[in-house]
Amino acid sequence: MSLFIKKSISTLVNEADDRGQHTLKKTLGPWKLITLGIGAIIGAGLFSVTGNAAADHAGSAITISFIIAAVGCCFAGLCYAEFASMIPVAGSAYTYSYATMGQFIAWVIGWDLVLEYAVASATVSISWSRYFVKLLEDIGIFLPPELTSCPWDGGIVNLPAAFIVIIMSFILIRGTGRSSTINTIIVILKVIIVLVFIIVGWKYINSENYTPYIPENTGTFGEYGFSGIIRAAAIVFFAFIGFDAVSTAAQETKNPKKNMPIGILGSLLICTILYILFAHVMTGVAPYLSFKGQDGIAPVSVAIDHMGSVDANGVFQPAYPWLNKAISIAILAGYSSVILVMLLGQSRVFYSMSKDKLLPSVFSKVHPKYRTPVNSNLLFLVLVSAFAAFVPARVAGEMTSIGTLLAFIIVCTGILVMRKTMPDAPRGFRTPLVPLIPILGIITCLFMMVFLPFDTWIRLIVWMIIGLDIYTWYGRKNANRNKEIFSNRENNILNLSSIALSAVLIIISVWHQYAIGLDQDKTLTGFAIVLGTIHIFIFGYRLILKESKKIQ
Repeated sequence: MSLFIKKSISTLVNEADDRGQHTLKKTLGPWKLITLGIGAIIGAGLFSVTGNAAADHAGSAITISFIIAAVGCCFAGLCYAEFASMIPVAGSAYTYSYATMGQFIAWVIGWDLVLEYAVASATVSISWSRYFVKLLEDIGIFLPPELTSCPWDGGIVNLPAAFIVIIMSFILIRGTGRSSTINTIIVILKVIIVLVFIIVGWKYINSENYTPYIPENTGTFGEYGFSGIIRAAAIVFFAFIGFDAVSTAAQETKNPKKNMPIGILGSLLICTILYILFAHVMTGVAPYLSFKGQDGIAPVSVAIDHMGSVDANGVFQPAYPWLNKAISIAILAGYSSVILVMLLGQSRVFYSMSKDKLLPSVFSKVHPKYRTPVNSNLLFLVLVSAFAAFVPARVAGEMTSIGTLLAFIIVCTGILVMRKTMPDAPRGFRTPLVPLIPILGIITCLFMMVFLPFDTWIRLIVWMIIGLDIYTWYGRKNANRNKEIFSNRENNILNLSSIALSAVLIIISVWHQYAIGLDQDKTLTGFAIVLGTIHIFIFGYRLILKESKKIQ
């Protein structure tokens, strides 16, 4: 059945071993892979999203949220490590799905990864902009607020956010080896800053800030209490996607069967420890409610302002006023490395999908000198910079989380399928306790997805419906392994998938509107209902046609 045709392991290994002029250049060893992962993991999830998640959802129990998110990541990371040791090709979960579950599932996960990395890059760049503006204000330079915020935040366009995306994209175009060297330098600086924050802040922890450690639920689902901890875990899950980005660089790695598991699991372990310590200090130094409002996206600055003594007027006098500026500079550099790795992962997934003809082949063109997918980089330079300039940080961050969780679920499922269908395939690493670990990974990730806001689900389903349209009308007809006429059964699967997604979209949209209030803004709900209705009509019409020639 061509809809679920698979790429053989031998074909993928041959692609990985290709050293031709039009292939990606192998420059990455184990240390660079670990720093690549740390470079992506330690970023907006720690320095920005943490404050918002603590203030609005978990309170001081944000440390528990990080532990829950880390457990889910550990399950998924073990599955990623096995795949990466078997299939050392660019594309991450997209490529793994193509080998285990077939082309259609591969398209779904590939399209999801494109969303994940796009909104992750945008989220971090928005946070970079906030820190950049704050740093300039500290030295007496004030940028017009209209040019540093998106329309939903009271501005016109976020130019600093778009600017950093453009700069990082041009660095990527110049080559992965050079990019990884820059990333390594930034990662060392970033880890030092995190350690300084933990060590310096530890002595200013006020135990009263931990009381109550788990704030009582307000009566609204997701606002403190147990539901708040889980919702915060789903949001800060965004902070752990770095090891996922490591797997996208498999085709540019020396000895990937050995080095990919080291890079994935090593970076995840280091960052998990730092995250828990960082969150503990942050909510111990300053009350979690102090992260609400304008500075909620920049909690480090708020925490540092509380590292000191209180004067006679009850105002905190920071003991290390220089530390705020120094950390802000380091955070700006650290954010840059996150954006760099996210854009790298995104362009490599797009490159792989284009190479398989599921997307136009122009996006798999490799620069003759730099050996990088230049057209993919340029495309996302435009799209991500525009997204960063006009979309609020909360929306981008939550979309990243749900996209990441979906990708992890499919990867864990892929391990179950592969152990059944390809038990004897050579592996450099084996996920322990199969099927327990993959099943726990699926349950944990799905559990966190359920606790994300309804509007995040709406945006994900809209994105997936658009992707299904592209696959139906372009991808499957142009894929280099899909030349035969499609059967009625295959067409029916696509038609029913689109109808089912559209129906779910309409139901969730109505539910969302009812939950927020019928008198609230109906733009998102209205758009989703119209889109879902149109798709049900079009694909329902296709479904009742009898002859396959009429629908090709």
